[in-house]
Amino acid sequence: MRFLIRQLRQERRLTLEELAEKAGISRSYLNELELGAKTINANRLQQVARALGVEVTDLFASEPTPVAVAGQVGAGARVPLVDMYAKGGGLYHVARPPQLAGQSVVAVEVEGDSMAPMYQPGHVLFFSRNTHEGIPEEDVGRPCVVEDASGMAWVKMVKRGSEPGRWNLISLNPDAESVWDVPIKWAARVRFALPAELVERI
Repeated sequence: MRFLIRQLRQERRLTLEELAEKAGISRSYLNELELGAKTINANRLQQVARALGVEVTDLFASEPTPVAVAGQVGAGARVPLVDMYAKGGGLYHVARPPQLAGQSVVAVEVEGDSMAPMYQPGHVLFFSRNTHEGIPEEDVGRPCVVEDASGMAWVKMVKRGSEPGRWNLISLNPDAESVWDVPIKWAARVRFALPAELVERI
């Protein structure tokens, strides 16, 4: 059984020893709980929950919801778009971040470093595509996943071009090239990003 005790403890900046003392339990038993103890004492869980200021049910980790990483997006690299909406498929699956619970999202992996330091190679980006074509007004000026007119997939800051229907795809890395005044098929802002080392593959 998975618990969120370590995460809750670290959010409160408590050491293992401090939480054990606050909860009135031994450090070794608390450590076992954090690691997923096989035997669980309901009274001890209640003590830990009280010490953390949460309900007992908040200590349990629910099973993660899988999200398919449907492909890669170029951040400097030229990456052709491969059916971003293939149902159930993808390069691999990742756990949906709790911040996006209940939302319909698609995930992609970054290739290239033109959006560094914001997004590095291997980052997984989550986005929701709300329009079939174009870009929602509220997404202009934000980092977006973009399909350009030639079918390439990018992650870029999207700004208005010289005339309606033309867009500037701007790199954040000063050593990388931006793409100026081009038509796009669609763009959707990045709603959440995870560095490669924090991605939980499932």
